Amino acid sequence: MNPTLPASLPARSLFHLAFHVTDLDEARRFYGGVLGCPEGRSTDTWVDFDFFSHQISLHLGEPFKTTRTGRVGDHLVPMPHFGLVMLLPQWQALAERLQAAGVAFVLPPQRRFAGQPGEQWTMFFCDPFGNPIEIKGFASLNDIYAS
Repeated sequence: MNPTLPASLPARSLFHLAFHVTDLDEARRFYGGVLGCPEGRSTDTWVDFDFFSHQISLHLGEPFKTTRTGRVGDHLVPMPHFGLVMLLPQWQALAERLQAAGVAFVLPPQRRFAGQPGEQWTMFFCDPFGNPIEIKGFASLNDIYAS
């Protein structure tokens, strides 16, 4: 059993998400360079990345439409969005990496629900094509579904 996963979660499965970008070279600079995601297979019209142990496939096309209708505390964040959950040390390292790269945040790195069940750190940003991403950090993955 993976010691970082809570006992209540089933055996790990990988998530796959395919979405549009308008420039594969710019996507490589952002996902590969800024986020540090290893590149996988590619053609002239798409490229795969290992998005923190999950697969994303970026295809040339028009990015999906988003609206700021998701309420996070006092903020409205882009919907739909995708992202991931990390342990807090990895989340903090990624937040520092994004800040050092000058990424513009929709919602800067911050803690939510301090001292409550489900306490978490979160940050929202968009890739260069407007695709919104949320990254959450937890001290323990056992707290993801705490209420």
